[in-house]
Amino acid sequence: MPFESYEQTRPFSNAIRSAVEQKTMPPWFADPHIGKFANDPSLSTAEIATLAAWSEANAPAGDEKDAAPAKHWAENWGIPEPDVVLSMPQAVPLPASGDVPYTYEVVPTHFAEDRWVQMSEVLPRLRSNVHHAVVYIRPPDSAWLRHAPVGVPFTASTLSDADDRRAAHWTDSDILLVYAPGSSPDAWPAEAAKFIPAGSDLVLQMHYTTNGHSGSDRTSVGLVFSRHAPSERVLTLQLTNDHFLIPPGDSDFRVEARGTLPNDATLLGFMPHMHLRGKRFEYNIIHWIHDSSGKPTYEIEPLLSVNYHFHWQMSYRLARPRFLKAGTELQAVAWYDNSQKNPHNPDPSRAVGWGEQTYDEMMVGFFDVAVPTSMDKQRFFIRPKSSGPPRGAAPVRECGSAPKFS
Repeated sequence: MPFESYEQTRPFSNAIRSAVEQKTMPPWFADPHIGKFANDPSLSTAEIATLAAWSEANAPAGDEKDAAPAKHWAENWGIPEPDVVLSMPQAVPLPASGDVPYTYEVVPTHFAEDRWVQMSEVLPRLRSNVHHAVVYIRPPDSAWLRHAPVGVPFTASTLSDADDRRAAHWTDSDILLVYAPGSSPDAWPAEAAKFIPAGSDLVLQMHYTTNGHSGSDRTSVGLVFSRHAPSERVLTLQLTNDHFLIPPGDSDFRVEARGTLPNDATLLGFMPHMHLRGKRFEYNIIHWIHDSSGKPTYEIEPLLSVNYHFHWQMSYRLARPRFLKAGTELQAVAWYDNSQKNPHNPDPSRAVGWGEQTYDEMMVGFFDVAVPTSMDKQRFFIRPKSSGPPRGAAPVRECGSAPKFS
């Protein structure tokens, strides 16, 4: 239900008061004591009191001359009117029940020149069935899925080439953006943008779920181009741990991933991802020091801590981007509730590991960084000989080395 006018909003005044007083709306799950975020929609104490007083007074209309002008929305989009809309050439048919394997569709951009993307958004046609969409940028010189059909949906099992079947679940291609329940469009600082080389394709990885009704989906991607050449390129990286098993009934199971940045980068924000047993997620910097005996140890600097909500998989954009030197060690930690106390748990009697379906679990800590425009994702992971974890530190897995998502 949109709240675009007084007439639409007034009948819900009591519900609005209750939601803002309980701080369930606007949705925001970050610990307010850790970090400041540019997209934090939280209301101040004074704003909450104003809404409560308005509801208590029977929600009066106020003076019409003080009303804000009607907001113009680009049709269906949360971003300004896109410069280009790229849609799946062919719709994906969806059954009423059962599991749907990851579905891919290659969408040519037909860009004759390089493009810098300031804003982007995924718009599913059948939103209720889309668990996630990951949009990859496949440059013209990439061999990834080169034998796959273009413009028609396919799954890994339907590919005739054995290498393509294996490669469908792994790629080092850059991510344009990620869509998940409750996520918002990507919008980058004025001096930064995502890069799409001329002649690239977009590869849409779609995870569909069924809900008792058959249908079809034809997802679109809207792009707003930068109005000037940016000074920084945005890369989406991730910390992932796919080797875990959550015991049945465990209400606070911990999973960790670490990685060191191979090059300097400016940290822009985060997007944690788990499934229905997800409980909490945090990002930290590990600072290595020496204790009184000279042995290496570390201190943790928290960057973000969220109470995870599967239906609100939000991004958290730093209010002040953080420059990080090569060799900085990042840590992501996830906690899971596999007990009967979790109302979203599909089966608390089952041990749960990594898997693509919603009843399985995942641990993915996406994060965005800005780097020089001359540096692509492959070059970013070329580690200078002088960089690496501090002497005595345990070896760690490299950030973003396993771009899996569900």
